[in-house]
This record gives sequence, structure tokens and C-alpha cells, in this order.
Amino acid sequence: MPEKQKAVLLVNVGTPDSPDTSGVRRYLAQFLNDKRIIDLPWLFRKILVNLIIVPFRSPKSARLYRRMWAPGGSSPLLLNMEKFAAGLRHHLAPSYRVYTAMRYGNPSLAKVLEDIRKKNFDEIIVFPLFPQYASSTTGTIIDFIISKIKQWHVIPGLRFIHQFYDHPGFLEAFSKNVAECHPEQFDHIIFSYHGLPNRHIEKTHPGIPAAGCSCEKAMPAHGKHCYKAACYETSRLLARKLGLSPDRYTVAFQSRFSKDWLSPFTDEVIKDLARKGDRKVLVAVPSFVADCLESLVEIEFENGNLFKQHGGEQLTLVKSLNGSERWVRAAADMIRATGENA
Repeated sequence: MPEKQKAVLLVNVGTPDSPDTSGVRRYLAQFLNDKRIIDLPWLFRKILVNLIIVPFRSPKSARLYRRMWAPGGSSPLLLNMEKFAAGLRHHLAPSYRVYTAMRYGNPSLAKVLEDIRKKNFDEIIVFPLFPQYASSTTGTIIDFIISKIKQWHVIPGLRFIHQFYDHPGFLEAFSKNVAECHPEQFDHIIFSYHGLPNRHIEKTHPGIPAAGCSCEKAMPAHGKHCYKAACYETSRLLARKLGLSPDRYTVAFQSRFSKDWLSPFTDEVIKDLARKGDRKVLVAVPSFVADCLESLVEIEFENGNLFKQHGGEQLTLVKSLNGSERWVRAAADMIRATGENA
């Protein structure tokens, strides 16, 4: 019996095609008009996004993108994703064909799916590159892919890697990155995660407020698909591997849009640590597997300056997994395990 032909589809959130205002405006319009990103009634969302957020935010965001844009004309997120994909192709050939796509922007997820359709694969393994499940990341990718594939005449076997924050290979790779920064030489460690509105969290466990959830101490029974619970559990698992006691690290959330988002807020934690006398702080970002605007600019540059402004001396960013060999091997193991269980 011939071996099944399998495609692996790696998907990340997206990036503008260029760091100028028009490129960023196109990207933000596509991104923020997604109902899983801003879960407000259609008309309110359209007015808020297209008449308020995008016009006013695009110039500022473009300046931030230019700060980190690679000399070759690409964003670090895209470059790191392609490096990661190249490593996977080496490890998974010839059994799997590896594709890359962005949910918003390019490489277009719709176009990559059409290319996959034409190749007539027996199975597709979709790998959203987000360790912790959230409706606004992994959820929107799954939603979009299903909406496209259900229109195909021949629907292949379809499997998703929903989340992997507790996978031994991911934890090993990320903890090694942290360890190589010598956390014992820092006064405090922050595990910073991308923030979400509290209402997004509460939709995963109706009736249990995000602010009063027990997940900050241990993974609760209702936390299986809760982003906040997964973030705290990720931190506990990494701390265990690194030998960090609870008083040595703080879990925080960055990139907030309002006060009704997951807290504590990373920038506030950073200011508090500086005020109380901590001089050296290490920040790891375990919700990102590739360095991007949120790590290179928001944490390393903006929060690094904020820390110094309030009395701190050194804020160091732990580089993300990017295309490291440890991460490639861990991801290849996840993909093979998913394919073998198909």
C-alpha cells in the first residue's frame, strides 16, 4: 500500500508586507475586522476598527515596525518562520510537505490552502504556532481553514495541533533559552504573555470570572482551553525545569488595549520592580515561538527604556525559539505523533 501523502501547514498570526503606513493599514484592517479578534456586534466593530483604530494606530505602528524591520525587506516574524520551516523540511522529508502561511497578510492562508488543494494530499496537519489556545489565535485559524476546506470536492484527512504549552519538547527548548541567559544573575524573572480581554477568557468557562479563577495557583478542571490557565501553567512548568521558586518570577500580560484585559500588566510589573530596587530583570515571552513586534520592540525596546526610567539598570529579553534546532526537533516530534495518530 503506498504511503499517504501528508501536508503540514504552519500558520502564524501575520505581518504587514511593508513597514510603511499604507502597508500597516492594510494589515491592521484585515486583522482587526476579524470577529474573533474584536468580538463586538458587526456594525460597532466596523465603525470602531475602520474609522477609529486603523486610521489613528497605523502611523504609530508603522514607526514601530520600521524599528525592527530586517535590512533585506522582511519582518523578523516572517524570517524566523521561514527558518523554522526550512528546518522542519529537513527533518520531515520525504514523508511530509511543509507549507507556511499567515492568517492575516502574506503568505496568504487562502492562497496556500488552494495550492495544497491542487496537490491532492491524503492528510493535512495544521500547526498554529501558538503554545496556548485562544479563540483569537488558534481558534480563528481553525475557523478559517474549515470554512475553506468544507467547499472542496475532495476533503482530505484533517488534524490540528491545538496547543502545546505542556509538550516536553517545547518546555525543554524554551527553558534552555531561558537558562542560557543565566537567570540566577537577575533579581527577578517575568514570564510575559500576550494579553486578551477578560471577556474572551470568561467565554471559555461561563460563570467563572477571569479575575477570580484559581488557575493562578494550579490548573483547574475547567482550564483545559482557558488561555489564562494555560499561561500560568506554562510558567509553573518552565519554573520547575529552571528550578525557580514562586517568589523569583511573575506572570504578566502585555499589549493591552484597555484596563479590562488580563492582568497584571507587564509594563506595570516592570515599573514596580524598578521602584522596589530590582536592578536586573529577565523577561521571557512563552506565548511567542518567534520574535516579533511584541518581543523585539514592546519588551526589549519600550519596556527596556521604561525599566531604566524608573530606576532599573538592565532589562534583558530571552530570545524566542525562532528556528533553533531544539525547537525544530520538538515540533517535528509533535507533527509525527499527530500524523501517526491520524
